[in-house]
Amino acid sequence: MLVVRLPEKLNERLSKLAKLTHRSKSYYVKQALQDFLDDQEEHLIALSRLEKKNPRITLDDMKKNLDLED
Repeated sequence: MLVVRLPEKLNERLSKLAKLTHRSKSYYVKQALQDFLDDQEEHLIALSRLEKKNPRITLDDMKKNLDLED
């Protein structure tokens, strides 16, 4: 279990959204947290890959390899 204190304005916005959509505030908090964690994890993966000295491929070369050239 996790308890979070939200600023008043943020809580009001969340309450309004929950009421308008007939969803719980918990639903939206879980969705927002899931999206945030997904983004952060993807960001860390990208940074890790950039730190490795793997060869880079240009956009033009990628298009050629995928037969996407005009």
